[in-house]
Amino acid sequence: MRREGRRAIPPASFLADQRKQRGEAAQRFAERRSREDEAPRLRQQLPGLAALVLEIEERRRDGIVGMGPRHIKRIVVESAAALFVVPCGDPRCKEGGHDITQSVMAALRAARTRFEGHEECCGSQGNAPCDRVMYYVGIASYT
Repeated sequence: MRREGRRAIPPASFLADQRKQRGEAAQRFAERRSREDEAPRLRQQLPGLAALVLEIEERRRDGIVGMGPRHIKRIVVESAAALFVVPCGDPRCKEGGHDITQSVMAALRAARTRFEGHEECCGSQGNAPCDRVMYYVGIASYT
């Protein structure tokens, strides 16, 4: 790293890597948005669903908690896609994520008011599989 006055200037290879990573992230976002746009709407699939909340927490496979904050996702039932794919929270993970669509939709079709599960990340970290597991709790209400 060279210095220009008080500012450190990163090497060109570092900047190129950052641009590549931003481009890959933008492409993944565009693909995810396209899948959401093409998916059927939740309201069409489940007209009796009034509200849905997903509580999500990510952990490592070895059980270590605190890998990321638990967060709550409030689903806008009127406009949401019937698609539940959560990106992996590990920045080193490539092509990863957690697709819980089938299990969430099965629970909602059974009119369950509370359901939970977990899903391993399908991505990789270098030559090894990603070690993240997402745990979720769904809370639903119906008309």
